[in-house]
Amino acid sequence: MFTGIIEEMGEIVALETRGDSAVLSVRGPIVTSDASHGDSIAVNGVCLTVVESADGVFTVDVMKESLERTSLGELKAGSVVNLERAVRADQRLGGHIVQGHVDGTAVLLSREPGEAWDNLRFSLPAQLARYVAEKGSIAIDGISLTVTTVDDDSFGVSLIPTTLRLTNLGRRVAGELVNLEVDVIAKYVERLVALR
Repeated sequence: MFTGIIEEMGEIVALETRGDSAVLSVRGPIVTSDASHGDSIAVNGVCLTVVESADGVFTVDVMKESLERTSLGELKAGSVVNLERAVRADQRLGGHIVQGHVDGTAVLLSREPGEAWDNLRFSLPAQLARYVAEKGSIAIDGISLTVTTVDDDSFGVSLIPTTLRLTNLGRRVAGELVNLEVDVIAKYVERLVALR
């Protein structure tokens, strides 16, 4: 489990495709400071398992499902990614419950700079629209954010200076693909109501 509070921006060292899977190597000195084989690290919101870690670089296997459902397959050497280690049970939950199980992708439609923050608008896949609510939580590339506006096919978020400075959303431009994870509580509520 993660909180959506990004620990550092990492850099892709390599993405090696192997048939229907891939091996991803990521530079991240903070998240690798205590990383061991089998630990979970979220890369742009995707929970991945550390295979190797040395000299500030960790390696993970990425299966076909993750490549198809997320934007990981579009990464290349030099890409900047958001990184977060799995939360420990004795830590504060600073953002919201983020599983690292990406539900789909969205396109950044527009960016409106403000004096102290930016307003961003993203496409909203039809199959996820019912889980997105104004003032609700959503994870975009692993970042815990609050939905400011929502309509049938798009939604907006506002980014404070800290988020602009410390995450890759500060660098994103219109047309780029991002990972979305909707609030897991909404999915469980829907499932429980459907079973009644």
